[in-house]
Amino acid sequence: MDENVNVVPTRHIVTAFDEQLDILHDLVREMGRLAGEQITDAVCAMIDRDADLAGRVMARDMQLDTLEQKVEAQVVRLLVLRHPKANDLRVVIAGLRIANNLERIGDFAANVAKRSMTLQSQPEVALARSMMPIGRAVADMLADVMKVYDSDDAGAAMAVRERDADIDRAYTALFRELLTYMMESPARITACTHLLFAAKNLERIGDHATNIAETLCFRVSGHMLDDARAKGDDTATMTVMPT
Repeated sequence: MDENVNVVPTRHIVTAFDEQLDILHDLVREMGRLAGEQITDAVCAMIDRDADLAGRVMARDMQLDTLEQKVEAQVVRLLVLRHPKANDLRVVIAGLRIANNLERIGDFAANVAKRSMTLQSQPEVALARSMMPIGRAVADMLADVMKVYDSDDAGAAMAVRERDADIDRAYTALFRELLTYMMESPARITACTHLLFAAKNLERIGDHATNIAETLCFRVSGHMLDDARAKGDDTATMTVMPT
């Protein structure tokens, strides 16, 4: 009789914890889906000079902010009511970290959309289309790392992490190209400056996707990665001489 009394509450507690954890996972997945949509739409708005699409991207940014607040509330609920330990605690903390990175990705996507709105009043710059490969690459990074969120595949997370250097190199190449274009065509300086800021926002999205990959490695292994990830951004020391 005493054993039955003990077993039923234990099962109830475990089931309740799993249900609360599922709520957290669903919120993070929805943030990942929305953040990916924001990246794609922001880049399309810039390339197509689509002010309506840019406005929708900027308006939707609030949805990610709201979802992050719900994640934070759910994490507090799990910590206070369930007292998770060991692996369960890592899962909860990882969810919070990932949500923070996804919210920042949304901010950067909204910034790209905002820049695209400003570009509407500027002469069109053909190099704007060079934003598409970087935008597609960071959107793919995010999609792939969110798959890892469900699979717990540390190897796949590491593969995403390694792609950050490719994003940096693509950003550096575009940075150099835009600087050269500005020297050749001073009338395009304002437009190219906005493109430079937009490209930097996309590069930062890659950084946050990489942060998510590293967090997932921690969630799986319980250890933070010791080695610094390779970086390919050397724009801070770049000089371009007039021809």
